[in-house]
Amino acid sequence: MRQDALHRTDLTGSTAESAILPLNLMVLNDFDRRDITYFYWKSSNRIYRGLTGDGDLDLLVAKQDQHRAQAILLERGLKLFPAVAYRDHPSVLSYLGHDEPSGRIVHLHLHVRLVAGASLLKNYHLPWEEALAKRAIAHPELPIRILEPVDEALLLIVRGCLELRRSDPVVLRNWQAMTRKFALDRTELAGRIPRAALRRRAAELLGGDLADMVANALYCQPALEHQHHLRRRIRMHFAPHRIYNDLEAGLRSLTRATHLVAGYLNKRFLWAPRPWSRRAPGGGHVVAVIGVDGSGKSTIVATIRQWLGEEMDVIPIYFGTGAGRPSLVLWPLKLMVPLVTPLFKTKPRGSSHGKISDRPPSRVYSALMAIWATATAIEKRSKLTAAHRGARRGLVVVTDRYPQNEIAGFNEGPLMPRLIGIPLWLRRFEAKAYSLAERLPPDIVIKLVVPPEVCAKREPDMDPAVITQRIAAIPRLAFSGARVVSIDAQQPLTDVIRAVKKEVWRIL
Repeated sequence: MRQDALHRTDLTGSTAESAILPLNLMVLNDFDRRDITYFYWKSSNRIYRGLTGDGDLDLLVAKQDQHRAQAILLERGLKLFPAVAYRDHPSVLSYLGHDEPSGRIVHLHLHVRLVAGASLLKNYHLPWEEALAKRAIAHPELPIRILEPVDEALLLIVRGCLELRRSDPVVLRNWQAMTRKFALDRTELAGRIPRAALRRRAAELLGGDLADMVANALYCQPALEHQHHLRRRIRMHFAPHRIYNDLEAGLRSLTRATHLVAGYLNKRFLWAPRPWSRRAPGGGHVVAVIGVDGSGKSTIVATIRQWLGEEMDVIPIYFGTGAGRPSLVLWPLKLMVPLVTPLFKTKPRGSSHGKISDRPPSRVYSALMAIWATATAIEKRSKLTAAHRGARRGLVVVTDRYPQNEIAGFNEGPLMPRLIGIPLWLRRFEAKAYSLAERLPPDIVIKLVVPPEVCAKREPDMDPAVITQRIAAIPRLAFSGARVVSIDAQQPLTDVIRAVKKEVWRIL
């Protein structure tokens, strides 16, 4: 038996229920109170993971109750997140919700039909919804309806025959884990279900010619993935209920596998503004996190990305020029910074780090900074365009900093106004990039507010006067058209993260 199943069965009813996410508990209570016909149809060994937010919760709802069930989910704050076209299935809806007490994302799959098959293409409809619903039972410890054990065993055998295929790249990649999961479930069910009961149920739903084979598959060797004759017979039995024929199913599976690989590479390395999994409802959003150096911007951006990234398409964009990921335009110049920096023992007035003098920038320094400012303007313009194109395509774009032209010289504003000897046309070129930020504001701005002494402690190389100046300027940044939220970043990190999650979820 799986470890999570052991943990679940060792709990008393009250202890088990107390660990369930409150949002899941409210939804299930509403389903019961409003007489929604539903049941959890996956392995009972994984119910506890779904209820506590460690996994997805797969509920099959009667077709006549589907709209009332969706209304309940929406009332409880869950939101429908559509899958990209090549991963979509008309019978499966993905609802996500934010459980505020725990800060976790609840992922509830609402199934209207019972479908099975490859990971990327659920090609078989199992027309057993009404029969299984009539026999569904209340879980003995948890507040949820589940499959009757005999039905669970029968469904396990059928799903194993339809899903354990090495031609499925997702299954092949996780072959050992999936075969072990089916083997453990089979062993656990075989220990508590009479063979005669399983045979009767198989004869009722599959016919007498398959009943003995299904019963043998639960109690006898070999493993499900090696019972080729049974798997072939099961596929033949459900052939009339396929969505696509073999040729089209093969082509669609290949296309989806290609998209899956491209999406994986994009998520890990490219960060191109292209959806690959699940989009935000009604279109995406640009979430900008701003604050002075040392306020915790990078930590918050990484937290949001990890929090949402498991369930929906999220890309990060770094608008700064420090340690974040630069574009190909700025990258060569960043490589040259360590070579040029020793040439200037002190930095002119207006700089933020290092030893700063009271002198204005020299012409040499201004010329070098003009090159840097030009490359930075090009990069910011490119990233601004990518961010908003991604949002229009349904992605959640989380930015570390955001360009602005309200305050020149710092806080991601234009750099050339503080330089000398810069041609007017070059100043205008830089200004256009930052005026684009005014035309394309983020959807929400998270301002991380910290006192000067905290920043000085976290950024000891930063000039204290600059810290004070920039902190004073943060409240003046309006980002016209954006929702602006100020959060005290001096409070404990868990409280900061909780506040940020609440505000971000509100706009999704």
